Amino acid sequence: MMKYLFSLLLVLFITKVSFSQNGIIQGRVFDEITNEGLPFANVTIQGTTTGSATDVDGFYTIEGLTPGLYNLEASYIGYQVSFAPEISVTNNSPTRVNFALKESSLQIEEVQVKASPFQRTEVAPISLNSIGVNEIQRSPGGNRDISKVIQTLPGVASGVSFRNDLIVRGGAPNENRFYLDDIEVPNINHFVTQGASGGSNGLINVDFINNVDFYSGGFPANRGNALSSLIEFRQKEGRSDRIGLTGTIGASDFGVTLEGPMSKSKKSTFLLSSRVSYLQWLFKALELPFLPTYVDYQYKSFHKFNNKHDLTFIGLGAYDHFTLNTATNETDEQRFFLGVLPYQDQWNYTFGARYRFYKDDGYFTFVVSRNQLGNKIFKYQDNDNGNPDKLIFDYVSRESENKLRAEHTVRKNGFKINYGLSYEYAQYFNETTQREVVDTSLQLTQYNSKIGFNKYGLFAQVSRKFAKDKLGLSLGLRFDGNDYNSETKNLFAQVSPRFSISYALTPALTINANTGIYYQLPPYTVLGYKEDGQFINRTNGVEYIRNIQAVGGLAYITSFNAKFSVEGFYKWYDNYPLLVQDGISLANLGGDFGVIGAEEAISTSQGKTYGVEFLFQQKLYKGFYSIVTYTFYRSLFTNADGNYTSSGWDNRHIVTLVGGKKFKKNWEIGARWTFYGGAPYTPFDIDYSVQIPVWTVNNEGILDYNQINSERLKPVHRLDVRVDKKWFFNKWNLNLYLDITNIYNNQARGNDQLTVERDEVGQPIVDPDNPNQYIPKLIENTNGNLIPTIGVVLAY
Repeated sequence: MMKYLFSLLLVLFITKVSFSQNGIIQGRVFDEITNEGLPFANVTIQGTTTGSATDVDGFYTIEGLTPGLYNLEASYIGYQVSFAPEISVTNNSPTRVNFALKESSLQIEEVQVKASPFQRTEVAPISLNSIGVNEIQRSPGGNRDISKVIQTLPGVASGVSFRNDLIVRGGAPNENRFYLDDIEVPNINHFVTQGASGGSNGLINVDFINNVDFYSGGFPANRGNALSSLIEFRQKEGRSDRIGLTGTIGASDFGVTLEGPMSKSKKSTFLLSSRVSYLQWLFKALELPFLPTYVDYQYKSFHKFNNKHDLTFIGLGAYDHFTLNTATNETDEQRFFLGVLPYQDQWNYTFGARYRFYKDDGYFTFVVSRNQLGNKIFKYQDNDNGNPDKLIFDYVSRESENKLRAEHTVRKNGFKINYGLSYEYAQYFNETTQREVVDTSLQLTQYNSKIGFNKYGLFAQVSRKFAKDKLGLSLGLRFDGNDYNSETKNLFAQVSPRFSISYALTPALTINANTGIYYQLPPYTVLGYKEDGQFINRTNGVEYIRNIQAVGGLAYITSFNAKFSVEGFYKWYDNYPLLVQDGISLANLGGDFGVIGAEEAISTSQGKTYGVEFLFQQKLYKGFYSIVTYTFYRSLFTNADGNYTSSGWDNRHIVTLVGGKKFKKNWEIGARWTFYGGAPYTPFDIDYSVQIPVWTVNNEGILDYNQINSERLKPVHRLDVRVDKKWFFNKWNLNLYLDITNIYNNQARGNDQLTVERDEVGQPIVDPDNPNQYIPKLIENTNGNLIPTIGVVLAY
C-alpha cells in the first residue's frame, strides 16, 4: 500500500502541470437594498488594469487568468467601493464573486476609487472582523476548523484543553450566537457541552463558506440573545455550470462535497456534504481510553426566481458517539479516565429556509427554522454496563426550538432602516436516573422534567452617514419577552437600546464607539430544572441575564491592505444565575461542568469584564499576510457572599502571532504562536472526595467551593506550523498540506487529577487509618501533544 502511495506522490511531483491562463472570475454587481443590477460598473484586480465592466444587468466576466489568489475591487458612481480579498481562481471551474454595493452620499466629483479589505458598517463600526475562506483554509493549527481560526482574533481565548469553546472578552462560551445565511444555528461543534456551547471539533464545512463576520460587540438589533459575540456565516452558492466534487482528508475526518445546478435554467443550485471521523481508529492504535466517533452533513440550495425573489434552504446536523476503550487500563491515567468518562450518544440538527422579496426601496426577509439537540449519557461503576446495581447515572435530554422571523430593510433619504419581529417556541425534556450520596449512604433517585414556552421579540435599527460620509450613526432598539414566568413576560422589562458612532478623522483613521444593553436567557438546563414536581427556578424568578456594554477605539487602515486598531471595552452583568446549593455563580464554574446548570438557581449574581485589545492585521499583499494581537482583560463575578471572584474565563493575557508567505509554484508556509495567561481553578476537597460512597458515585475529585478559583494555572503557549502545496490541472485541483500543532510539544499543565491508590488488580485501597475512605493520589494533568496532520483536498 505504501509503495503505491509513494508512486502516486512521485507522479504528482514530476507531472507537467498545466498553468495555462484558463481561470475565470464572474459574478454580478448590484444594489444591496434593491438587488437591481448596476450596469457599466467596473470590476478590477487590485493593483492592475485587468478587469471588466458589467453589462446592462450587472453581470461581468474576467477571463484568461492564471490560477492563484486575487484581490478584487468593484466601483460604481454614487456607491462605495467594495473589496473582495483573496479570491481563489482555478482552471477547472469559474469562480463566482458577487458585489452588493452601498449607496454613498458623496457627489460624483468627490468620489475616490479606494477600497479596503476591512469591513466597517454604520451598525457595527467597531468590534467587527471579517474572515475569508482562504484565511480559514490556510490557518496554521486550524485544520479547516472555523472556531479555531476565530480564536486568532483579538479578545478570543479557548480553554486549556484547546477545545472549540469561544471565550470572548471574558464571557462564557454560551454567550455566543451563530447564524448561517441569516438562519440561527445553536450548535456548530461536535460533542457540544449542553448548556455551555463549545465542543471538540467544528461542524461547519469550510467548503461551503464564502466569508465569516465576527462581532465581539455592537450587535445589530435584529440579532438577539447574545452577550459576548455574534458570528455570521455567509455560504457560497453552488456552481451552476456542472456537477463538481471536493474530497478531503483532514486531521480527524474524511469527507465529500457535491455541488451543481438543480435545473436546466441554472437558476437553482445546491451544495451537499458529509464527513466521517476516523479518530476512533487512531485513538485505539494509540491506546487511549476513549474512542470518539462522529458523522455530519450539511446542505444548501439556492433558488433565484428572478432579481426580485429568491429562496434559500439549509440543513446542518451531526451524530456523535463516545465510547470507552476498556482494554486500556494499565496506567493510573488510563484507569482515571475509564472511571470518570461516560458513554455518550449525541445528535443535533438545524433545518431552515430564508425567503427574500425585493422592492424598489428595500427588501423583506422571512426566516423559518427548526433545531434540536438530543443527549444520552450513562455511566456504570467499573463500566459494568447494564448492571442495575452499578448504575451511577443515566441521562436523557432534548432541546428543540421552532423559530419565525420577519424583517424589512429599506432605504429612505439616505437612512437605512431595518425593523421586524420574531417568534419562537422552545421545549426542554430531561429524564435522569442517578445514584447520589445522602447522609453518607447511596440512594437511587429519578428525575423527570418537560417544559415548553413561547418567546417573542420586536426590533428596529436606523443608520445613516453624514458630513460627506465622515460621520456614521446608528441607533437600535430591541424588545424581548417570553411566558416562562412573570419576570420575563413583559416585553418592556427587557428593552435593549444600542448606539454606534464613527468619525473619519482622515481617510485612513477613524474613531469609533458603541454602547448598548443586551439580554440573554440562561441555558434550558437552568430554566427546566424541576424539584418536587415544581419548576423551582421558574418559581425562584430566574430571568434574563442583562449586560451593559461600552466599547471605544481607533482604527487606521493603510494603502497596503493592513489595519492597526486599539479598542477598550467594559461589560457589566446583572441577573446572572447563582447556583443555590453551593452559592456559586454559574460563570465561576468555568470548565468544571458536565451538564450546565441542572440545579436550583436564582438570578442574583453580578459580573464585570473589562480590558483593552490591540490588533495589527496584514491581509494578503504581495504574498505576505500576518496577524498580531494582544488582549488584556479581567473577568469577575460575585458568589453568594457578594464578593467579586475571578471567573473561570479570567486568563488576563492573550497573545496571538500569525504570519505566512506565498511562494512561487503555489507553495505556502504559515505559522501561529498563541499565549494564554493561566486560568484560575478551584482545588479539590480531598477528604470529602475520597469517602467511599462519594468516590463510588463520582470517581473523581469534588471541588472545594470555599476556595472557588483561588488557584491559578501556569500560562499556556504553543506554536503551530503549516505547509501547503497546490497543483492546478485543467479539470481538477489538488492541495496537499502538512499541519503540525504544538510543534515544540509544550505540555500545558492543568489542575492535577485526583484519583485513589489501587491494588494489583486495580481495586481502590481503603485507608488503614480511616476505613471510611480510600487513599488519595494526585496524577499529573497535561494537554497539548505535538500533532502532525497530512491533509489532502481534491476538487473536480
